[in-house]
Amino acid sequence: MSEPLKIAVAGLGTVGAGLIDLLQKHADVLQSRCGRPLQVTAVSARDKAKDRGVNLSAYQWFDDAVELAAKADADVVVELIGGSEGVAKDMTEAAIAAGRNVVTANKALIAHHGTELAHAAEGAGVNLGYEAAVAGGIPIIKALREGLAGNGVSRVYGILNGTCNYILTQMRESGREFDDVLAEAQELGYAEADPSFDVDGVDAAHKLAILASVAFGCEVNFEAVHVEGIRHISPLDIQFAEELGYKIKLLGVAALTNGHVEQRVHPCMVRKSAPIATVEGVFNAVVADGDFVDTVMQEGRGAGAGPTASAVAADIIDIARGSRIPTFAVPAADLKALPTLPMEKHRGAYYVRLMVLDQPGVFADVAAVLRDCAVSMEAVLQRGRAPGEPVPVVMTFHETEEASMTAALEKIAELDTVVEQPRMIRVETFGE
Repeated sequence: MSEPLKIAVAGLGTVGAGLIDLLQKHADVLQSRCGRPLQVTAVSARDKAKDRGVNLSAYQWFDDAVELAAKADADVVVELIGGSEGVAKDMTEAAIAAGRNVVTANKALIAHHGTELAHAAEGAGVNLGYEAAVAGGIPIIKALREGLAGNGVSRVYGILNGTCNYILTQMRESGREFDDVLAEAQELGYAEADPSFDVDGVDAAHKLAILASVAFGCEVNFEAVHVEGIRHISPLDIQFAEELGYKIKLLGVAALTNGHVEQRVHPCMVRKSAPIATVEGVFNAVVADGDFVDTVMQEGRGAGAGPTASAVAADIIDIARGSRIPTFAVPAADLKALPTLPMEKHRGAYYVRLMVLDQPGVFADVAAVLRDCAVSMEAVLQRGRAPGEPVPVVMTFHETEEASMTAALEKIAELDTVVEQPRMIRVETFGE
């Protein structure tokens, strides 16, 4: 029988405990698939006495995760601690320096330090696996890096945060306000006590930066991602979107255009008929456009103990089989420092909602601003009359450059008849 692949696990939260449960329950079938046993030898966490629902008695315990990475009897070190700096980064670097393979579910770590870690891992002749860092149980890294390796990928986009998708789904189905649905998501465990990383788009941006690197063979560049969250989305916007034939989704979009990379996370209006619009609740979905395969979409659970543990296990299995694939699909030395397409250069269609005083001359003032900024309006939608009182007015716009749209909205916001900051949502043509 072949020598076992020895595994050390740092971080025994829901995912860490889920991984050990998976490895224990599926030991026989995994050995059959790998041609060798997968053997957990060491673990590390903050509280040794805590009951995690799995038997840890056979494993060596380390209080210090960095010490585990350097000294444990292990071929693979699994990092499930989280965070872009501190212990997670230190232990990952220590494991690579010790010649050990690393598997992580840490999206922030890879988004901020992926390029340098890839150089270090490939220089040391070890694997750096991070399938679980993007979209949980959806094998999108493997799909891009291996399944679509024969394609030139021009765009990858998707619903990359289940918390936001759940909130937007519930707002649409129930008509409730953002804060009310967020509180419910926290009670159900779909949102953290501090939900900022999720609802402000940072979590999705981490994942998008990773996807862009794999898809386009470029350095990971989180700082280049334009990030907006969903706090400003109101039931009124969702209602108007429905009326216009759209759904609102928080999407991450990365595209390669004329040698420039565009990376953006923000709410989007997508046609109800678009496949991405049908993905509801806590589910994630990722779509890739390839020159030979056309369009491929994968959907599944993007978080949770089971799906994330499944993705971690997939990376471990690849290592056990002896697979050696460049971290970001091409050797780290070949990763390109591609220029960024600034958000102000983005071209697209737009939805804008104004709250204006219902009085003569309002549309004339708005139209004058749009004319001066060379922005072309497609349609206007108004429901209800309340002379002298604020009423919502919705406008949709033909494709234009973001800088022009932003300039127009800044001037419109200064009009005396506009009583709230204009709300803008970008309209995407996915699936059309």
